[in-house]
Amino acid sequence: MMSDLHSGIEALANWISQAKHLVVFTGAGISTESGLPDFRGPDGLWTRRDKGLPPPKFDWSSAEPNQSHMAIVELQKMGKLAFLISQNIDNLHLASGINPELLAELHGNLTKLKCRKCGFKCDYSPDFDKCPLCGGELRTSVVNFGDPMPRDEVEKSEWHSRRSDLFIVAGSSLVVYPAADMPRIALQSGAKLVIINQGETPLDQVCHLRFEEGVGDVLVPVVARLHEMLGS
Repeated sequence: MMSDLHSGIEALANWISQAKHLVVFTGAGISTESGLPDFRGPDGLWTRRDKGLPPPKFDWSSAEPNQSHMAIVELQKMGKLAFLISQNIDNLHLASGINPELLAELHGNLTKLKCRKCGFKCDYSPDFDKCPLCGGELRTSVVNFGDPMPRDEVEKSEWHSRRSDLFIVAGSSLVVYPAADMPRIALQSGAKLVIINQGETPLDQVCHLRFEEGVGDVLVPVVARLHEMLGS
């Protein structure tokens, strides 16, 4: 269901206030305000490729969390966020203050190393090549094309998706699988599905609320309205 921005913000804030198990699912579109490109947006990596243009220039190391990341942190502080699923590898959710226990990074994290043997994770360092727990090889945790996604992250994501009563997609075109299965699982389990994305998605016709605006244009006023509703 498409909605004008004001009424959509009011509806979403009301749904969040009533939600018992809110799950947020983020894609590259949430990080564009941090100077990082998305993939299928107006100036995205794949959009430019399809037009025969070179990829946009960007610097991963200089990116910082933006107002959209911080809006999700506010939901966490208010006790409204049950779980956060992200397709992003930019570390901006952790940098913003999200509790790692509430986060699944389905495609890994540029700043983390992972043991191929026992799954131990640590911050990247050129001095680390062996796992301190089992002696296994430490490699980047980023999932490359063709590689399987980390099973533990997928299982946690599926578990929370099945239990969600409100599932918000923020900045994803929902075309990369199996990550994009999560909102389908939530929808099939009875959750309200909200999509915030500049560009169409395969679930536009079945979601309960659809925003074409940027993620920050929606989440920031929604959280502000939620504070008003809850008197916090």
